[in-house]
Amino acid sequence: MSSNGAPDLLRLKDIDTYYGEIHILENLNLNVREGELVSLLGGNASGKSTTLKTILGLVQPRKGLVEFRGENVTGRNTSYRIRQGMAIVPENRRLFGPMTVLENLEMGAYLIRDTKGRKEDFERVYTLFPLLHERRSQLAGTLSGGEQQMVAMGRALMARPKLLMLDEPSLGLAPILVETIFNIVREINSQGTTVLLVEQNAHKALEVAHRAYVLETGVVVQEGSGQELLASEEVQKAYLGM
Repeated sequence: MSSNGAPDLLRLKDIDTYYGEIHILENLNLNVREGELVSLLGGNASGKSTTLKTILGLVQPRKGLVEFRGENVTGRNTSYRIRQGMAIVPENRRLFGPMTVLENLEMGAYLIRDTKGRKEDFERVYTLFPLLHERRSQLAGTLSGGEQQMVAMGRALMARPKLLMLDEPSLGLAPILVETIFNIVREINSQGTTVLLVEQNAHKALEVAHRAYVLETGVVVQEGSGQELLASEEVQKAYLGM
């Protein structure tokens, strides 16, 4: 149980992850409480993507513990973790380009057995992303980058995740679309979905975050509330150009 009364939905404890003999994550400790929006910041090669892969079980740590919803899932495979409620919006979207927007969204719900709630799931996605309703018959591969990002986020939400992970959602988007995406991320969280946001746009990520971690070469060098890290001199110099 966390200090604010909400239980930890995700906890990484003393994680050491390697690629071959290269030590990527070193004694990493991180937690995400139910209902939180937590940002994970860092430059290239800081270990952000490896952290997500470790959470998802795509790579196994040599040491440490991954807990999700109170269960030790360290030895569990990726499909098990997804069935327990993890979902990811991957970097570069990775949509099914030859399929329509609607078909991509339906793919996100393939594990949902309760088809009665499917209509409400679509309504939620279309309310968050009205453009997707207009483009539902369009092939996903013909959409703009921002529109594809919306489809990827909608597809993940169709799985009704307990934890939604976003890997660089603003990458390659025009500034006005970046603002839109972050507003939607905040709205998704306000509706009750717990969010772990991996992002290089430090200013926007800290603006929306309840708490944040800063990674450098696989080590957490700072953590605190979003506002605390926005005010941090070290973060301002390293990530905010101030």
